[in-house]
Amino acid sequence: MTCAQIAAGPFSLEAAYGNTRDIERTVLVAVHYFTAATRLMDIVPLIESDHRIQVVYTVPPSSIFSRGAHEFLRDTGALMIPWGQATQRRFDLILAAGQGSLEHLHGPIMTFPHGAGPAIHARRLPGDGPAAPCRMEGLGLRGLVVRGRVIPSSIVLAHERHRELLARDCPEAVPITVVGGDPCYDRLLASRPYRDAYRDALGAGAGQRLVVVTSHWGAGSLFARWPGLPRRLAAELADEGARVVAILHPHVWVWHGRRQVAAWLADAIRSGVLVLPPEEGWRAALVAADVVVGDRCSVTRYGAALGLPVLLTPGDDAVIPGTQYALLAETAPRLDPDAPLAAQLASAGAAWSGVDVAALRESLTSVPGRSAAIIRGEIYRMLGLDEPESPPVAEPVPYPRPIGVGVR
Repeated sequence: MTCAQIAAGPFSLEAAYGNTRDIERTVLVAVHYFTAATRLMDIVPLIESDHRIQVVYTVPPSSIFSRGAHEFLRDTGALMIPWGQATQRRFDLILAAGQGSLEHLHGPIMTFPHGAGPAIHARRLPGDGPAAPCRMEGLGLRGLVVRGRVIPSSIVLAHERHRELLARDCPEAVPITVVGGDPCYDRLLASRPYRDAYRDALGAGAGQRLVVVTSHWGAGSLFARWPGLPRRLAAELADEGARVVAILHPHVWVWHGRRQVAAWLADAIRSGVLVLPPEEGWRAALVAADVVVGDRCSVTRYGAALGLPVLLTPGDDAVIPGTQYALLAETAPRLDPDAPLAAQLASAGAAWSGVDVAALRESLTSVPGRSAAIIRGEIYRMLGLDEPESPPVAEPVPYPRPIGVGVR
């Protein structure tokens, strides 16, 4: 490793010379991709204001979407070190919300899901070798065990049911699990008092319907199969004055490039669709929304847990039984892309019930509203430090800032 590949800072040999604070613990945040970064940004604030702790970031080289992690961290002003340097020293704690390469790091590792929990089995890769069972997506099973060792020291899960799912593939990991809830969902709950303000920011007045259309990434996603759907929604709902907000998975923006994706959506923006950037804004839009049109992405599932009627796009995914998404797939009406959309949205709202909402909410997290306290307690236990006296809180999400303002 050359000098150019080594970052100086409170983790380096120059720490005694350069440090302004007396650092007691150094925490490494391993950010695999953009979606992992956004989840970790709900967790890092629980500890980063503590003057005893230095937080530093690195990007493992295990994801084809790692470029998004580099861009995100650079834009937030995070202190970053090269991956090679991160593997050459021991940290007091390592936080991660992605999979792969963590076995090369030194120190206790604490992992989190990066979305709304498990939903489907991973698609089988093409090739000449024989087929084998596919892992579940959403529990971080890839890279969980390497050479006879469970890599994390603590695995945070959102729901008790996820322990049962984990036990099917890796029973050895069950004793180190912590049911810590879902910090993203808790922030959505904390944001509900600001619903009217979020609606104002999105140009939705009193009595004006706000429709969120959201897509996962990849060949089977909504945006891949029906890229004109946001614009079509805006056109078909124009007479009633509805507002349409489009939310694409961050991987779409990272893989194809922001300029390209914005160009693909330019006609939709001109027709009045509000497009939200991948960093933030989607949560405020969900709090503000009246209905969701989406595929299996986490945005759809969080919307359902908030009580929003969902119109679900058709899909052929291998759904994992017993998950929140399996329940949503059984409950939500399916979009017919060839039929008028306004009538389908009305039917979706009429089909939704309080029983459905309660079941979808309860299957997302076992401890709603408590994730900050549980997760912070586990972090400080692993660090061997006393927790700060002030209780942790779930902060409301920022105001949405669309990338373009449509012309009505």
